[in-house]
Amino acid sequence: MPAAAQRRTNRLVRTLAVAATGAAVLALPLLGATAASAATPAATTVSTTPAGYPNNLDGWIRESLAIMKEKGIPGTYNGIYRNVIRESSGNPNAINLWDSNAAAGIPSKGLLQVIDPTFNAYHVAGTSFNVYDPVANITAACNYAAKRYGSIDNVFGAY
Repeated sequence: MPAAAQRRTNRLVRTLAVAATGAAVLALPLLGATAASAATPAATTVSTTPAGYPNNLDGWIRESLAIMKEKGIPGTYNGIYRNVIRESSGNPNAINLWDSNAAAGIPSKGLLQVIDPTFNAYHVAGTSFNVYDPVANITAACNYAAKRYGSIDNVFGAY
């Protein structure tokens, strides 16, 4: 094949290769979009408490504050949050098995590390009787802190 014919053939092959690649690149998003839309999951629902608050630390604090306001128990979001993070890092199932309370057989439990006798004495009507229930734990602990320190806002260490 003469050199000029060879160059035309090579150029034609390159042009066809580029055109085919471009068509494939253009077709892939369309094919991918069709496949992706067919596999789109159903809308997810956000877990909420029975009272309709988000079932997370923010929601538990907000629900507790609503109950506290209704019952005249002082406290703020920031005061509760600060103490929860210090006491349990936000884990509603936290339990302290090493301190003096634990050694006496009454370990501190829940978000605000309340012992059972304190929880029972300061339980707030309308909340669960389960010390591990986040809203009940926060509300009882805030009720205790209000009676002992004036407010959970005044608690800056173990209480």
